[in-house]
Amino acid sequence: MEESPKELEMMKRTEALSIEAGQVATSQTQHGYGTTSAHTVDKDSWQQVALLLVTGFNCAYVLSFSNLMLVPLGWAWGLTCLAVIGAFTYYANWLLADFHVIDGQRFIRYRDLMGFAFGRRMYYLTWFLQFTTLLLGNMGFILLGARALKGINSEFSNSPMRLQVYIIATGVVYFVFAYLVPTMSAMRNWLATSAILTIAYDVVLIVILIKDGRRDKTKDYQIHGSEVEKFFNAFGAVAAILFGNTSGMLPEIQSTLHKPVVTNMRKALTMQYTAGLAIYYGVTILGYWAYGSAVSEYLPTQLSGPRWANVLVNCTAFLQSAVSQHLFCAPIHEALDTKFQRVDETMFSESNLIRRFFLRALVLGGNTFVTALVPFMGDFVNLVGSFTLFSLTFVFPSMIFIKIKGKTASGVENAWHLANIVFFSILSIVTTAAAVRLIINNARIYRFFADT
Repeated sequence: MEESPKELEMMKRTEALSIEAGQVATSQTQHGYGTTSAHTVDKDSWQQVALLLVTGFNCAYVLSFSNLMLVPLGWAWGLTCLAVIGAFTYYANWLLADFHVIDGQRFIRYRDLMGFAFGRRMYYLTWFLQFTTLLLGNMGFILLGARALKGINSEFSNSPMRLQVYIIATGVVYFVFAYLVPTMSAMRNWLATSAILTIAYDVVLIVILIKDGRRDKTKDYQIHGSEVEKFFNAFGAVAAILFGNTSGMLPEIQSTLHKPVVTNMRKALTMQYTAGLAIYYGVTILGYWAYGSAVSEYLPTQLSGPRWANVLVNCTAFLQSAVSQHLFCAPIHEALDTKFQRVDETMFSESNLIRRFFLRALVLGGNTFVTALVPFMGDFVNLVGSFTLFSLTFVFPSMIFIKIKGKTASGVENAWHLANIVFFSILSIVTTAAAVRLIINNARIYRFFADT
């Protein structure tokens, strides 16, 4: 018996959205922003995305947060900024999630949403800010992975190899993972492993931090440096806190969810900003409590041991970072795959396997080289948080609200969002200046290909 036209259409839609096909085979929308994607859209549950967010943000970056976030601020300002920025970031992402669907049209990319609301210039500005965020963040991941490998080697050797060797090794591992696990949705098979690795190094780390903190009774919590240094370092810490709480790619993450996409995204965000935040804030606070203002830029280098515990922390952090970094680089891979792969074929067709090999090599090869050239860990975090994330997280959602809902919203609501735009734009300028100052200072201290 032949299928009816309606049944045939449903079969085509089901095939287009299947994980095996990995593609959404729709064309441009009426507004001119396409929904064609080489990656899976409209398939995942909110629980999967919630676990992706929780494990993604509880990555190896938390091993640097005590130094980057709390040392420049101290206890009072540090805890206050952690709470306020965490809560405000949750609100901003909650707001942005509501604009994933406008007038029945779904926007699977941040740049498409901004282009629809404000035109092509904002489309390209958003593209630039977002991809800068993701590329710099990925460089930080590569550096963290290299630090972990170097830490493992140092436990067994008195003359470890240069950091650049570990950077190259980390880049190769990330390349293999990104090649074999091509999409964000395909990470589902790795989330349980990522969660186990996260729990492993978090538990061991917390136990050692408590032991070290109890043993040292003379910790120094003073904020050191000149008044100018304190000022700029404090704003750098604010940028680092923002970096630890958001990604600037919420529409791309939300695109993987099945309907109702707004409700499901908000459920996932709630999980991230409760269970997830409690873990990475907990490690950050414990690290500062244990070592004070002398806390290292990379916590495992300061742990008292035993040796097996230090090796375990570094090993699990390295393996987990391979999964997490893929989440934050996925929009770049999606853009290149959609542009250069054959979207009418599966992700693992012979042609797409060859194309993806060169696309992943281009992204991760270039990032690995730049990371080896300028291995300054703090710079990645501060520059990303200041230059791009304030706009992507706080400024743009309020702009969208005024544009889309401004005529029907109350005067108080419009004034609130206008105040957000002005305040966070100014804060972005100040924190960017602090990040640039840090880069200039490091450029004076370190040489290219420094073995930091």
